[in-house]
Amino acid sequence: MKPECLVPLFVSTSGASGDDLGSDETELVQLVWQVVDLKNDKVARQTGELRELLIRPEAEELDTEKLEQRGLSEEQIYAAQPLEHALRQFNNSLTAELLSNGREQSFCLCTDGQRHLRQVVHPETSNKNIILPPSFYSFFDLRKEFQKNFPSVAKHKELELQFMADYLDVCVDSSLAFAALKVQQMVKIIQTLVTEPVFHIFSNPESVHDRFETGTCRLQCVGDNTVIRARGLPWQASDKDIARFFRGLNIAKGGAALCLNNQGRRNGEALVCFESQEHRDLGLQRHKHHMANRYIEVYKATGEDFLKIAGGCSSEVAHFLSGEGHVIVRMRGLPYSATPQQVLQFFSDCSPTDDSKDCCPVAGGGAGILLVRYPDGRPTGDAFVLFSSEDFAQVALKKHKQRLGKRYIELFKSTAAEVTQVCNRFSSTPLLPVPPPPLISMMPSPLTTGLLPLATGAFPLVTAGLCDCVRLRGLPYDATVQNILEFLGEFTGDIAPHGVHMVLNAQGRPSGECFIQMCSVERAFLAAHRCHRQPMQDRYVEVFPCSLDDMLQVLRGGALGPCGRGMSPPPCKLRRTSAPAFYPHMGAALPMDMGLYPAHFLITPRPLPAHPACYTYYPSPPGSPPAYGFFPAAISAHGHIYNTGMNQINSSDAMVTVPALLSAKQLNTDPQTMGGGAFQDLPLL
Repeated sequence: MKPECLVPLFVSTSGASGDDLGSDETELVQLVWQVVDLKNDKVARQTGELRELLIRPEAEELDTEKLEQRGLSEEQIYAAQPLEHALRQFNNSLTAELLSNGREQSFCLCTDGQRHLRQVVHPETSNKNIILPPSFYSFFDLRKEFQKNFPSVAKHKELELQFMADYLDVCVDSSLAFAALKVQQMVKIIQTLVTEPVFHIFSNPESVHDRFETGTCRLQCVGDNTVIRARGLPWQASDKDIARFFRGLNIAKGGAALCLNNQGRRNGEALVCFESQEHRDLGLQRHKHHMANRYIEVYKATGEDFLKIAGGCSSEVAHFLSGEGHVIVRMRGLPYSATPQQVLQFFSDCSPTDDSKDCCPVAGGGAGILLVRYPDGRPTGDAFVLFSSEDFAQVALKKHKQRLGKRYIELFKSTAAEVTQVCNRFSSTPLLPVPPPPLISMMPSPLTTGLLPLATGAFPLVTAGLCDCVRLRGLPYDATVQNILEFLGEFTGDIAPHGVHMVLNAQGRPSGECFIQMCSVERAFLAAHRCHRQPMQDRYVEVFPCSLDDMLQVLRGGALGPCGRGMSPPPCKLRRTSAPAFYPHMGAALPMDMGLYPAHFLITPRPLPAHPACYTYYPSPPGSPPAYGFFPAAISAHGHIYNTGMNQINSSDAMVTVPALLSAKQLNTDPQTMGGGAFQDLPLL
């Protein structure tokens, strides 16, 4: 529909301008506009005066040099009204100006490029929780309108107001202030375009999405030039928070996909698919913009990366996600015998005396419930539920930790991409079989027992496939090695040399997990059996028997599997692990990821020959860690970090190897060596 009037609008911030406008998150300080009448097909008339509004920002310090370039002073800006009042005054003034014979004329904003509205007005009002007038959700890009008539003159990025004015041979009073000059140039260009000989018609304006559409992204719309990766998100962030961060840019339907790690937790990353490359490029300019008090890193990504997270779901999942406008809630901790009818009852059970606002019916009844299962059909204890509105979803979330049967249920707001990732992970990766090993050794040879007679004593050989390790999960974040040793109690003496591996996240903080290699399968099984769900401080700790392969699979959980499944690897580095250590009292220690060695190779008490470097891929952290329980590396007086046995990796996890527990130990309290507090090996006599 052709508007009756155009309103050329120019905005200024206290920071960057031109093609960098909005890239530095500086606030609005000026609005300048003028009305152009388009009702007459032969002549475009200026029906209004040049108008200006100054805006007072919340920032206490302003760049006075930038303000002077725009003909403004710091005193003028701080004497102005705040943004919300300025926008209300802009809307009222424009409405009064466009009244004709008791009827408001139709109009549309017109800007020099996309940045004025998409990169400045919409992001700032979103951050300040200001509701914009409807007129800000559609506009004409004067550069694109010019290019429709003169496509071969210049590229869109190269077009500027001065270039278009010179090409159309229009003149403007150069003595005007900066913003007023720009608006006058826009007015003259519009007048020239709509009159003879061009007769351009302004139709089909640009639109700005006012809300994010959830659902499944159409795979054919995903291209390599429309996807970005956002990193550093708070773990509580939802897809709507991501859409709010990119407010002003049009995200494709279901185009915000939160990434999960192998444990099903959000890892602070998301992939976002925009409707066009132009919006993707504008999104890249929000690199290190803030979401609350955290800055978000934004990088280019590929369509393949996005499809690994949000695409490739089964027909059952696709049917579940096919509904329009539904809100998804994830249930965790369901009894394995739970049925869809019990889930419906859980959300819809309201007594006659209850307020109807406390009821939250599931959209579609049983069709709105998706129970997640393993490939063999066994339930995982997870489910996803659809609700028809945000209000119903919020009521449902109030049932968090209420009981279904004998178990309490955890509820979280979820996304379509999370549904896809969780279902794909469980359906494509069956549980590792961990049958309980026999308590009485059935192993006929030294190789199968894992114990080889050495010149200096028995050495626990690490053999793949045997469940000679235990995994501790749910450790307090401030748990120390000493706490773990006290927790294991009588099994402390059964820990293999260099057998305690504490998993740290990217920030060097404990992740709450630990792997321990035991001297035998039997002792590992007994330790898991007796220590499982025993308390440590105010938390219970889960203890499971596992094999070396299981341990490595978890530690490398961020890498793609051989079949290409799983989430795309985070941008982190491969780090060379340390070479195997040699202790005279115990023989040679094997690196974890080397194969079995012949017995005669280990009998000689000498260091292993040089071997190729062992490279390990470390996953992203399981989630944003708390702000406590961090143990920094020891630093000498000269600023050097001591090697305390921890292979520290940036932007990944680290594995801390505690010295052998079969040797004598004492606590090193000398701060000048090993940073103090480390365990020091004493040779056995």
